[in-house]
Amino acid sequence: MKKNNKILNVLLAVCCLGVMQPLLAANQVQGIRIWPSPDNTRVVFDLKEAADHNSFSLDKPDRLVIDLNNTSGGSELPNINGESDLIKAIRSSGDKNSMRIVLDLLKSTKANVFTLPPTAPYGHRLVIDLPNDVTEQPLPPPSIRAARDIIIAIDAGHGGEDPGSIGPSGYYEKHITLPLAKRLMDLINQQQGMKAMLVRTNDYYIHVNRRTEIARGQQADLLISIHADAFTSPQPRGASVWVLSLRRATTEVGRMLEQTERHSELLGGVAEIIKDSANERYLAQTVLDLSMNHSMTTAHQVAQQVLQELDKVAYLHKSKPQAASLGVLKAPDIPSILVEVGFISNPQEEKLLRTSSHQNKLAKAMFTAVKRYFEQSPPADSLFAQNRARQHKVNPGESLSVLAQRYNVSIADLRQHNQLSSDSIRVGQVLRIP
Repeated sequence: MKKNNKILNVLLAVCCLGVMQPLLAANQVQGIRIWPSPDNTRVVFDLKEAADHNSFSLDKPDRLVIDLNNTSGGSELPNINGESDLIKAIRSSGDKNSMRIVLDLLKSTKANVFTLPPTAPYGHRLVIDLPNDVTEQPLPPPSIRAARDIIIAIDAGHGGEDPGSIGPSGYYEKHITLPLAKRLMDLINQQQGMKAMLVRTNDYYIHVNRRTEIARGQQADLLISIHADAFTSPQPRGASVWVLSLRRATTEVGRMLEQTERHSELLGGVAEIIKDSANERYLAQTVLDLSMNHSMTTAHQVAQQVLQELDKVAYLHKSKPQAASLGVLKAPDIPSILVEVGFISNPQEEKLLRTSSHQNKLAKAMFTAVKRYFEQSPPADSLFAQNRARQHKVNPGESLSVLAQRYNVSIADLRQHNQLSSDSIRVGQVLRIP
């Protein structure tokens, strides 16, 4: 009997070891994705469970080493999706209980390694951000430039590891915002006196703070952030335009939008530290307040123009500019608006937003609105302002020959520039001076 008990105890011990062994190495690398951008490369390891990790850098040659505890692995890695000029190779080694991953780098960089919890469509992730220092070529100061173009920064919402909202068919918001941003850019760049730049040029993630920094680096006169809305039910539909509120949003959709942006910041990684100086604190605060007030006023006026044009091509969810405290709108020196082009959570609107014809209409509406605003209120040093200044409202007793002599141009040029079929003009008529 005692012999049987010994055998039973041995069998129980073996069974316990068989159960415990998988627990010792519960985690597993299931996928690797590389998201390159102009100034950063993000590497994402999709994991079965939350990562227990340590990391350190080595030089000669440059490497980043990541040790994953409680993770089974060896020299075989899942297929790697994407590539980057910063990364020469990714390799691994290990056993049933631990795994070491080595990123062979082409140059030294200060890596930022952190974990992210499951967020649809992704599970647990280990994220490595590798900054790629790029020297930006700043625009020359306005004082030494000729009449300049009006710069419009277009921010395609979300991107890369942050897909944004997901429609009923599984379509990502990020796949709507970038094509639409490119269509708007093309229209703006065809207009003399205007120039557009994309904050995000491809499918990669940019932190909210960095988006405004990129716009500021290009001395943008306006920032347009393009998004597609979503709600907990499929019924809501329509476009809306958002501006900054220094108070909390007053609508449920606005509160959800604020929460979504905070979520996107977490999804994208660690927030950047904004440095401040105590020198001239009160003067700086006064200047910032004045700048912020001007930016918010301008943004509200642009938003009204955009809604007016969107109403011609789309259903409006809200007919007036909506206010929320959103990071992408908070640049004190850049008027900023966020355009929700429709609800991706609405099945019919999701289908519509994916079509080229509707995206063209939306882009044309935004372009028409922005152009009209800056024609009415151009920056003083812009070509738009110069063209506006070269206008003349006809007064009683004035003729085409009198105006030609006054502005030192020919009658023929005046006639051609204003598409006049004769020398006849009327009081109150506005003529453009060549």
